Amino acid sequence: MTLTRMTLAAALLGATALGAQAQDLRIALQSDADVLDPDQSRTFVGRIVYASLCDKLVDITPDLEIIPQLATGWEWSDDNSSITFTLRENVTFHDGTAFDAEAVARNIARSQTLEESRRKSELTSVTGTEVLGEYEIRIDLAGPDATLLAQLADRAGMMMSPDAFDEAGADFGLNPVCSGPFAFDERVAQDRIVLTKFDGYWNADEINFDSVTFLPIPDTTVRLANLQSGDIDILERLAATDLEQARNDAGINVESAVSLGYQGITFNVDNGERGDNPWGNDARLRRALSLAVGRDIINQVVFEGAFAAGNQPFPPNSPWYDEDHPIPERDVEAARALLEEAGYGDGITLEVQVPNTTVPLQLMQVVQSMASEAGINIEITSKEFATLLEDQSAGDFTASQIGWSGRVDPDGNIHQFVTTEGGLNDSGYSNEEVDRLLDDARTTTDEAERKEFYDQARDILNEDAPIVYLYHQTWIWALDDDIEGFVPYPDGMIRLEGVTKTEG
Repeated sequence: MTLTRMTLAAALLGATALGAQAQDLRIALQSDADVLDPDQSRTFVGRIVYASLCDKLVDITPDLEIIPQLATGWEWSDDNSSITFTLRENVTFHDGTAFDAEAVARNIARSQTLEESRRKSELTSVTGTEVLGEYEIRIDLAGPDATLLAQLADRAGMMMSPDAFDEAGADFGLNPVCSGPFAFDERVAQDRIVLTKFDGYWNADEINFDSVTFLPIPDTTVRLANLQSGDIDILERLAATDLEQARNDAGINVESAVSLGYQGITFNVDNGERGDNPWGNDARLRRALSLAVGRDIINQVVFEGAFAAGNQPFPPNSPWYDEDHPIPERDVEAARALLEEAGYGDGITLEVQVPNTTVPLQLMQVVQSMASEAGINIEITSKEFATLLEDQSAGDFTASQIGWSGRVDPDGNIHQFVTTEGGLNDSGYSNEEVDRLLDDARTTTDEAERKEFYDQARDILNEDAPIVYLYHQTWIWALDDDIEGFVPYPDGMIRLEGVTKTEG
């Protein structure tokens, strides 16, 4: 999209009388969301939209504590095999139907049984629910599950109108009906998602906008230009290369928070026919690429030193990071030796699909340059992000530059990506011992014991390398200086309770 087109589009969307200028909040997203169905979706930007559209059973604080949202309290059984929730009363869905314990039971059942659901692996421990009263429900588990509350603080805990999803089926995302502060109004793919204030919201006094419009603007330069011109109010994921310019602009405020997630390269190991390729069949090639890449170089060249180098699903400052496997130094000769050992001493080509946005393309160009010195010829295939995800899910790729926004519980950064039949295991990777270790890590609330399971899994995954981790980003938001009350969260979401816009 050209700068002119995006500026005009945003201006048209925000065209209101001057006296009502603050009524519509305009947020620029790095890409367009995928399907707006919490059970089916998987994009980071989709979760940003959900923060305004779909309330969850529980939420988090900026310090990552689990707090009430639609559930006002909870209690584990003595043996941790069930958890009982007390629910908020007088809550309604956007279609006017009531939120109650029966609605929660139907939501959990859908997440577990809908054919297209990506939440199944997040709720595998749930064996059933028991409605104990209009606003009380017990969730029964196959065994202790230390991850459950964190899962319910995300898409698995988002509550949708059961009547709406029963009627719509897999097409629910075309007209999603939840219980958040804003209701779905319209969507134009690759152009805008518009939500309008839900007057029946249980916490409506904290919501200060009549509508919120999400504008996918992939180009970082265009996003910042739209903010500077006043055509948007908030920009999510300001590029590190634009950080100094934004900070020097008196009309812009910058907020940041260290993220919970990572970025890396996922390989097709055994996801369909295209997994049968040298890169999918031989872990030595994947380890060679990891050695050929200088992660500190990436951070300095692409991110102005604002991010953190990484080689695991957890950043080096995380208590879950395995220090027995530190970030490897770039070693071109060792990478060449692995290629030689694998029978590719004369070099090998790797096709990597990349989102068609500025930062991923810059990242892969730097990786491409470093890999070439080791004899790895990277061919970059640029794709619109939703298309990239579709191809990745279908196994129509060799390698994919993709990341994960991160989760409060460590399980959310690893289990579903590398366990057999994991909901986001697009690699097709399968190892029985990894499955056992990561399943066992879910059964205890003892952090030291859990970490030992993760560390043992890391020993295996470091060798098999279905995912080559590259860095951990810092979420950076740029806001019009008229925006007040914004609180940065490490999950990267934009929560609008208490946010206001003063008249400029």
